Amino acid sequence: MTANKGKQISILGCGWLGLPLAESLIKRGFSVNGSTTTLTKVLVLKTAKVIPFIITLSAVEVSDEMRLSIEAFLEKSDILIIDFPPKLRGNDSENFVAKIQMLIPFIEKAKLKKVVFVSSTSVYADGTSTALSVTEMIKPKPNKESGKQLWETEQLLQNNPNFKTTVIRFGGLIGKNRHPIYFLAGKKNLENPEAPINLIHQTDCIGIIETIISRDIYGEIYNAVTPFHPTRKSYYIQKAVEFELHVPQFDEDKPSIGKTVSSNKIEMELNYKFQHKIL
Repeated sequence: MTANKGKQISILGCGWLGLPLAESLIKRGFSVNGSTTTLTKVLVLKTAKVIPFIITLSAVEVSDEMRLSIEAFLEKSDILIIDFPPKLRGNDSENFVAKIQMLIPFIEKAKLKKVVFVSSTSVYADGTSTALSVTEMIKPKPNKESGKQLWETEQLLQNNPNFKTTVIRFGGLIGKNRHPIYFLAGKKNLENPEAPINLIHQTDCIGIIETIISRDIYGEIYNAVTPFHPTRKSYYIQKAVEFELHVPQFDEDKPSIGKTVSSNKIEMELNYKFQHKIL
């Protein structure tokens, strides 16, 4: 903790993952700036000892007021963690890439050299067979809009010569009050029953980010998925029973497609041991 005293980290997006990450980093001795888009969450951040900033990135222009807020948010920080997802549903859909393009000049002006970008395994398209194993060596070919924008953003950040960015491609996020079964329970005709799951617990997300920070590893790409890949059908039926929810029903008539995302690199290079090996 003493070694981290005086070091400052800025977390852009203190949501479901960003806020507990901030709290963990503070316990490790870091000073943490945290952003939110709502005034009501400022008190939540203050209570967690996070220095709060209201920041709403625009894909078109940055107001003078927002410019000052972003500059203050990044000032004197050693590391920036970008942790907010693209909003691509309904009337609130956005150009996520353009938002990051608007942010980059502020990173450069702050002379900030280390960035962690929280991405997703959605940058990898599903294979025509459930036997596909995906490593970081495979070039993403996303087939969904969220994956396309994340992949473009990854390249945008990693190709910038003024700072180094480590990209973490998390699988589906689970943890306190968050699990896919709450959405899937009781559903019928779910596709891809034999496709493997690719999930990761919030605790391991935080552990992996903190390991990257402590090891000072930037300019890399890591898949971050718990090495536990039962089929969707067996896993979600088991979870429905465990949580006392209605069991989902799967469409067995269509062939399943999917992929198994490998976290071997993160285990080997970072010597990271997953805390939740069974989800």
